[in-house]
Amino acid sequence: MRVSTSFRPNLLREMELITSHESSPVSRILTIARNTFREAVRDRILYNLVVFVLLITAAAVLLGELTDGQEARTIVNLGLNAVLIFGTFISIFVGVSLVSKEIEKRTVYAILSKPVGRGEFIVGKYLGLCVTLLVNTVVMGIGISLALLYVGGNELALTAWGAVGLIFLELTILTAVAIVFSTFSTPALSALFTFLIFVIGHFSAALRDLAAGMGSSTAKIVFNGIYYLLPNLSNFSFVTHAAHGMMPPAAMFLGSALYAALFDVILTTIAILIFSRRSFK
Repeated sequence: MRVSTSFRPNLLREMELITSHESSPVSRILTIARNTFREAVRDRILYNLVVFVLLITAAAVLLGELTDGQEARTIVNLGLNAVLIFGTFISIFVGVSLVSKEIEKRTVYAILSKPVGRGEFIVGKYLGLCVTLLVNTVVMGIGISLALLYVGGNELALTAWGAVGLIFLELTILTAVAIVFSTFSTPALSALFTFLIFVIGHFSAALRDLAAGMGSSTAKIVFNGIYYLLPNLSNFSFVTHAAHGMMPPAAMFLGSALYAALFDVILTTIAILIFSRRSFK
């Protein structure tokens, strides 16, 4: 079986280097993560989304001039929501292609023929995309801060970063969800399923409250199951508070970080288990 490797020379060279002598799993994971980051930042969709968010922020500055002194709040609302929406697009469209692209291009055969575990492959891919999301989120956050400084919203330019941090934590979960689906489904279905998790995750708490008010035991069981089994992404919603100059309390931010870390570990473990049992013959 011929493996196409011409478009992945960096990764294959580095894998040859680290596997030519004794290397630790950490070094192999970091190599995969580094090359995943390189590939992702070369993808035009990332640059287009970042530019688009920055343009939306610039539009918010112009729109804010029509809101009678509410320029800063308008920028925060539009800017942070744009970071979330387009960060979600990056998580979905890049995340679902991380594994499927390797299989389609057959480079997964060359990589796994080295002393590289399938778990190391998945973790490296996940960490590489998380770093990509971190860089893009920071760039978009800087754009929002610059816009706020321009209109005199100096305080909001600082406090908005609390909401930016929570958005990044949410995106790490969506990335893990996308990778789980990509290990056994097609890219199109993986993207659809991940988007549904995003939507349900933001409304699971409201659905549970609605079921409690309906008085139906079946509805309570179903929506309580959704609430506890799927990630509750409303835990990371802080845009409205940020627009009023509030920072997430330390306890809330720490709790959200631990919650995200827990789901990240669970989801990547599921992805590893599925990928480990997948046959490439």
